Amino acid sequence: MEILGIILILIVVVIAWLIIVYNSLIKGRVRVDEAWSDINVQLKRRYDLIPNLVETVKAYAAHEKEVFQKVTEARSNAMQATTLAEKGKAENVLSSTLKSLFAVAENYPDLKASTNFMQLQTELSDTENKIQASRRFYNGNVRDFNTKLQVFPTNMVGGLLGFTAREFFQIEEEEKAAPQVKF
Repeated sequence: MEILGIILILIVVVIAWLIIVYNSLIKGRVRVDEAWSDINVQLKRRYDLIPNLVETVKAYAAHEKEVFQKVTEARSNAMQATTLAEKGKAENVLSSTLKSLFAVAENYPDLKASTNFMQLQTELSDTENKIQASRRFYNGNVRDFNTKLQVFPTNMVGGLLGFTAREFFQIEEEEKAAPQVKF
């Protein structure tokens, strides 16, 4: 009887441990998904600001059609990206085209003095800062989740239950510096 009692206690302990490990992995996955959602909110805000910015610049620099087309295409590609790698690459291209748009704006003193342009520029800068903060939050949660999946003994349970590591949201090396626009 004693052996049966010990075996039963061991089974209960193992089941309780599995439940705790499973629940912690679920919580980690939910945190990663929530952090990705935060990034998407900020990216949508960015996408919504870009057409207004382009229209404002167009009013002063109508003959810069190539720049406007590149910004519009980059925005469209970023919005349509599905995988994390595609999203990161598309966002880097969009940031680069936005820099060229601001470079064009430097050539138009009336545009630089426009209240609407200055407000849009401030909002876009604020959004860029929020995207950066959201990326850090997301990557921190991914780091914690991936670490949990790789340490013993959680790595055995995580693999059996179908949990997989998540990708970091990477940015290009030249994109790590905040864009500087001087007026």
